[in-house]
Amino acid sequence: FAEFFTPQCNFKGKGPERVGENSAITAYGVSDMGGNVREWCFNKTQDGRLIRGGAWDDVSYMFEDRSQRHPFDRAAGNGFRCAVYDRPELAAKSVFDLVGPAEFPDYYKVEPVPDSVFRVYKNQFSYDKRDLNARVEWRHAAKDGSVEKISFDAAYENERVVAYLGLPKNASPPYQAVIYSPGSEAAMNRSSKDLEDRVAKDFIVKNGRAFLFPIYKGTFERGNEALLEIHTGAPTYEYTDFFIKFVKDFKKCIDYLETRPDIDGDKLAFLGFSWGGLYGAIIPAVEDRLKASVLKVGGFFSRARPEVDDISYVRRVKIPTLMLSGRYDMTVPYELSAKPMFDLLGTPPALKEMKLYDTDHFIPEAEFVKETLRWLDKHLGPVK
Repeated sequence: FAEFFTPQCNFKGKGPERVGENSAITAYGVSDMGGNVREWCFNKTQDGRLIRGGAWDDVSYMFEDRSQRHPFDRAAGNGFRCAVYDRPELAAKSVFDLVGPAEFPDYYKVEPVPDSVFRVYKNQFSYDKRDLNARVEWRHAAKDGSVEKISFDAAYENERVVAYLGLPKNASPPYQAVIYSPGSEAAMNRSSKDLEDRVAKDFIVKNGRAFLFPIYKGTFERGNEALLEIHTGAPTYEYTDFFIKFVKDFKKCIDYLETRPDIDGDKLAFLGFSWGGLYGAIIPAVEDRLKASVLKVGGFFSRARPEVDDISYVRRVKIPTLMLSGRYDMTVPYELSAKPMFDLLGTPPALKEMKLYDTDHFIPEAEFVKETLRWLDKHLGPVK
C-alpha cells in the first residue's frame, strides 16, 4: 500500500504544504495523513507520546512506522489533527492504551557462535572470482563533481548489479570511497530514477570522497512485493537466500572499485541507514576490505535464521564504528536494539563511539554530516 500511497504525499524534505496540495487521500476522504507534519496521538508511550504519519523531512516509510517524542518536543515537523468521537463509548479501549515498542530478545544473554561455526557462516558469502564485465553506462557532470551509472555481473545467476558512483571535483584521486546501504525506502521504491541527482548532491561527494549507491538485490527495480515483505528479516530460507545475495552485491561493489585507478581501495567505508544500518553488524564482519563504518539509526532486528542473524556476527566486527541513534526511536529502540548492538560490537572500545540525540528515528542532518565527516577524517584520513 505504502508503495503507491507515499509518492503522493509530502515527503519532499522542503517544508509543510497547504492541505489538499498532495493527491493522497485515505478511504475516509482525509488528506495529508502521510508526510507534511507528524500528528500527535492521544496515546502515551514508554518515553513520551505517540506521534505518527511522518513529516516532510522524514523518510517515507515513517508513514507506517510508529514513533514517539517527548510531549514538549516542538520540532518544526510536529503537528496535530483534531478528531471528534460521535459515540466514544463504542471505541475499543485498546485504541487509547499505552503504545510500547516491539518485543526484542535480551541480546546480552545470547551466546556467540564458536569460531568454527562462524567460519562456515562467513563462507556463505564467498563466490568464484570472474571477470566483472563492467561497463560505465553514462557519465554526467554535476555541480560538485560527476556521477556515473555503472553495471557489472552479479555473483549469482545471470543478473547484473547497477550502481551510481559520485566522484568529487574538489579532491585529487585516488579518492577515498563510501559505500551506502540504504533504508527501507529503497525496498519500497520501484524506480531508481532520482538517484543520479541524490548522489550528485550528497555531502560525501561535496566533501571530497567518492560515494557509491548500489541497486542491491531487493531494492528499486531489483525488488518485488515478496522481497519487500521479508526485507528486514524473516526466519526463512527465502530470506537467507535473499540476504546472501545482498551481501554478495556489496562485496562485488568493492571488487569493482578495486579495478579503478581513481579509487583508493585501501580507504573504503561502510555507511548504513536504518535498514542498511542493521547490516552494520554483519557486512563489516564478513568483508575485510572495509576500514570504517557509520551507522545512522542502526541496531539489532534479529528476525532471521542463525546463519544470517546479526547476533551471530556482531562480535566479529572489528573496524572503527560510529553509531548515531535517537533516544525516542520506536523503529530501532535505543535500549532494546541500538545500545545492545553498540555494546556487543567486537570493535575495541577506543575505536567505537555512539552519539545519542533527543529525537526519534531521525538524526538532525547537520549533526549527521558533521559527525560522519569527523569519523571518516579520523579513520580514513583527510581527503587530499
